[in-house]
Formats: sequence, structure tokens, C-alpha cells
Amino acid sequence: MSEYDRKKHLEQLHAARKANTRKKVDEAIKLLIRINKTINFNSVSQEAGLTKATLYNNADIRERIETLRNQQAQVPTPAQVKRGMDENNKDAIIASLKRKIKKLGEENKQIKEQVKINYGEIYKSI
Repeated sequence: MSEYDRKKHLEQLHAARKANTRKKVDEAIKLLIRINKTINFNSVSQEAGLTKATLYNNADIRERIETLRNQQAQVPTPAQVKRGMDENNKDAIIASLKRKIKKLGEENKQIKEQVKINYGEIYKSI
């Protein structure tokens, strides 16, 4: 019978658990990026099914999450982009709406004139 090496067996178990944890974190981060959600310790923890303590205690994973979180913080959110566009383009939007109102006013005037003409023709035919 071969000699059982407990230390070697525990090292193998630890390596397997570490690899499994990294795989779960990688999949969670990929999913969060795909669905465009914020990456932080809470969201990664929930998606990966791991505790936040595990994420914080593993230096590589912690550094990766912090880096991704900082990168996302620098990118403006869609609401911020929209707000900036609205503020920058409000003069152009106002001018466009004024032109549209003027055009609709002219069309309304023409339609009223046409209605008067049609009423006159109906009155003549009676």
C-alpha cells in the first residue's frame, strides 16, 4: 500500500478550491460586463455565490475587482451622457421645435382656408 501524504493532499485540495473560486469570479465578472451592471464586491459576490470576505482576502481577486470598479467609475453613465447632451443641445432643440411650430401653424392656416372654401361650395350646392 502506498504512503498517504496528508500535506500533499491538502495542498491539492487548496489549489482546486482556489481555481474553482477564480473560475466563479471570472464567470461572474464576464456576466456583469455582458449585462452592463456595476462591478463591485457586492455584485461579484452575489453573482459568483461567494462571500465578500473570500473576495477581500484573495489579493489577486481583490485587486482585479478594485481595478474594474475604478475603470467603471471613470466612464460616464448613460444618464450622465444624456444629461450632458440635453444641456449642450438645448438651443438646437429649441430652434428645431420653433421651426416645427411655425410649420404646423402654416399648415393649420391652410387647412382652415380650405375648410372655408369647402363650406362655401357645400352652401352653393344646397
